[in-house]
Amino acid sequence: MERILEPEVMDTEAEAVDYDAMDFTEVNTAFAEKAIEIAPKVAKILDAGTGTARIPIIICQKRPHWKIIAIDMAKSMLERGKKNIELAGLTSQIQLELIDAKQMPYPPEQFNLVISNSLVHHLPNPLPFFQEVKRVLQPNGAILIRDLMRPPSQKIINNMVEEIGGDYNQHQKDLFRDSLQAALTLNEVQDLVAIAGLTAVKIYQSSDRHWTIERAFIHLLLR
Repeated sequence: MERILEPEVMDTEAEAVDYDAMDFTEVNTAFAEKAIEIAPKVAKILDAGTGTARIPIIICQKRPHWKIIAIDMAKSMLERGKKNIELAGLTSQIQLELIDAKQMPYPPEQFNLVISNSLVHHLPNPLPFFQEVKRVLQPNGAILIRDLMRPPSQKIINNMVEEIGGDYNQHQKDLFRDSLQAALTLNEVQDLVAIAGLTAVKIYQSSDRHWTIERAFIHLLLR
């Protein structure tokens, strides 16, 4: 099925509250643990499209000496994220910034780990984002990008929405449906990554509804 775009920025209080209330603890923890696994021992991290900062919080709880710059274009999401960070006692480790991930102000090769969860499906044209990842990442840096994968039919989307059950209200179900319709296919992701020039990455289906781009930090040999 064709991609149906959704708004690039989820920036109402209702969207931020409903999104933050959805229980992604299990998948977010798995994502955070994978990020830690592929990162260097001392990591300078960028989280693009941080939303309400749930993943940076998990990472910093597990790695108290790490610092993360977490960016998003939605003020309402960042406001919610600020509250979550304060409640977790991690204000000294996580820095929130209102930044467009397609046009980042950071100099080249600033980070040795770039992570992003559920940003790409919001972007009408994700290519500039992937190009920016390549620019701000050190040549040997680690990458972990995950997002939803667009199903091949509306029927499958309807079934997936129904399967999330009664734990979610109608607005949350609508958000999920819109996100599935706006997501990329695995082939589309592979094409964009190749055009952006991101090399030595593994691109794979990581669940029944997600794709992942992964590259571990490359330890350079001293001569």
